[in-house]
Amino acid sequence: MNIVLVAAVALVDIDGRVLLAQRPEGKSMAGLWEFPGGKVEPGETPEHALIRELQEELGIDTWDSCLAPLTFASHSYDDFHLLMPLFVCRKWEGIPHAREGQTLKWVRANDLRSYPMPPADIPLIPILRDWL
Repeated sequence: MNIVLVAAVALVDIDGRVLLAQRPEGKSMAGLWEFPGGKVEPGETPEHALIRELQEELGIDTWDSCLAPLTFASHSYDDFHLLMPLFVCRKWEGIPHAREGQTLKWVRANDLRSYPMPPADIPLIPILRDWL
């Protein structure tokens, strides 16, 4: 089975809310909410992939030193296995805005379960909630 490495980040604002992005129509799992991030390209670290993805998807800049590893997801889908480190980031430059057609929403940690998410993301919720 093909293993896909994806890096994700819980952006946490000054009020302790987490940014979720809704997958747009036309993408797999459209309509589900997820933590921002994306595939790690060959030769790229998960941290550098996140820095690149946050710039591309949200128009914000952050740095390796601001990405704290928290946990990871390991989940088998029908046609691949997802390995996804989850980082926490509290410091960035710019205001996150949707650059790829997705909907963004700041959500309190206790309300994360109210948003339908991909199966790999669901086990991350209690860990993130306990950490915040």
